[in-house]
Amino acid sequence: MVALETPQIVVLAVGAAASWCDLRTKRIPNALTFGGAAAAVVYSLAAQGAGGLWVSVAGWFVGAALFMPLFALGGMGAGDVKLLACFGAWLGPVAALWIALYGAVAGGVMALAIALITGYFGMAVLNLQMLFAHWREAGIKPLPALTLEGSRGPRLPYALPIAAGAVAAIWLRR
Repeated sequence: MVALETPQIVVLAVGAAASWCDLRTKRIPNALTFGGAAAAVVYSLAAQGAGGLWVSVAGWFVGAALFMPLFALGGMGAGDVKLLACFGAWLGPVAALWIALYGAVAGGVMALAIALITGYFGMAVLNLQMLFAHWREAGIKPLPALTLEGSRGPRLPYALPIAAGAVAAIWLRR
């Protein structure tokens, strides 16, 4: 068995803390995401010099860019965007992409489970139809009734799938 490296350990710890906070308060603290990203940049610079710094900064930007469209459409909170950016700062841009992909799969499975458990599945399907019709007519813009602020449906604390995506990326990409 290969031991985890410091950046991987930090990502797993931040993911656990973010998940805990998101479950309890429906928020991910800026101190955790921005503080974690700042620590990643400093660590990368100290451990790998200018090359490490640039990989860390690129990872932050890729992580932020991957979830920014979902935030702009009102379907994701800013804390989720900043969490993926933090993970990208620690693990680099390629890992940020894998975390986002694995996290999306985990999020889909978790959302399906929540919809089925709460009896919301039928309404979720109708909401998707309404969203796609809105996009077809008005272009890709937020539909106020289906944004985080406007929706009355069950919510998925998305730090959980992001953390699950990080676990999968660390485990599968070794």
